[in-house]
Amino acid sequence: MKDETDFQNEVDTIAQLAERAGGVEIENVTLPKGFVGLPAEVPLALIRGDNPQVKAIDNVLEQYRIHPARKKGTAIAQTFASFCELTNRHKTDDSAIFADMDWRKPSLTTVVDYHQDESDGEADWLQHRIHYAYPLSEEWKAWMESDKTPMEQKDFAWFLEDRIPELSAPTEEEKIRYERDFATTIATPSQVVELSRGLQVNVAAQVKAATTLQSGEGEIRFVEEHQGADGKPLKVPGIFILSIAPFFMGEKVRIPVRLRYRITGGKTVWFYQVYRPDQFITEHVRATLFDAATKTELPTFEGKPEA
Repeated sequence: MKDETDFQNEVDTIAQLAERAGGVEIENVTLPKGFVGLPAEVPLALIRGDNPQVKAIDNVLEQYRIHPARKKGTAIAQTFASFCELTNRHKTDDSAIFADMDWRKPSLTTVVDYHQDESDGEADWLQHRIHYAYPLSEEWKAWMESDKTPMEQKDFAWFLEDRIPELSAPTEEEKIRYERDFATTIATPSQVVELSRGLQVNVAAQVKAATTLQSGEGEIRFVEEHQGADGKPLKVPGIFILSIAPFFMGEKVRIPVRLRYRITGGKTVWFYQVYRPDQFITEHVRATLFDAATKTELPTFEGKPEA
């Protein structure tokens, strides 16, 4: 029979083996107050055995994840309608919309996981976004690329001929306003067409005289040098109206364009100037920002969100 000493030795051996036994236990550790942005309790994995360790439980479980811990990434909307629909799909009570008002490359960005709006509200990750970059239309790019660029008469005539569908007749209000502000005559599309064809007829002709009429129009007389030039004066309006969508699949805006020319060495150099495109684009972006606020019921801001 085993005496008491032998029995105690066996118990001690079992206890030592138990201390060296492997295994993992999950324990919740209560955090002291003052740890902002952390939960009240944090689960930890206690690894027992010859090399005991304490590890964060997510490091153990991460390899088994079947869904991301949170939403992140930036969705690119190609139309304003899709921007609003995606925003409504993902928005939370704290989401916000930002408008970059740079008129040359405006954009809208929804930050889905934005900070809470209270002064002591919780911060969020700012990693889930929806972006709409107002893609420029081909028509708008064509007008802006040649804005204020001097052109020879034949080039300018062809430019006008190609862009006739984008011209618009002035409304009575526009006629009164712009003829008063610019002290010149505003043209109808047919008058611009007439000008374009008159330029083509006189493409090789020398300028005989150029005067400014009391109406604000220019009047250019050409020397008859080739067949088709009749020597009649060509009237040049000082302004015309564009009706054009600056952004792909966007709404059209009406923008006045000033028409200019210079006489150099008996030849005419032409150029135009789109009047205050920044103002018209800014108004358009603000209008769509208002529409976004209405359709999504989210707060809107002019500017850029935190990086």
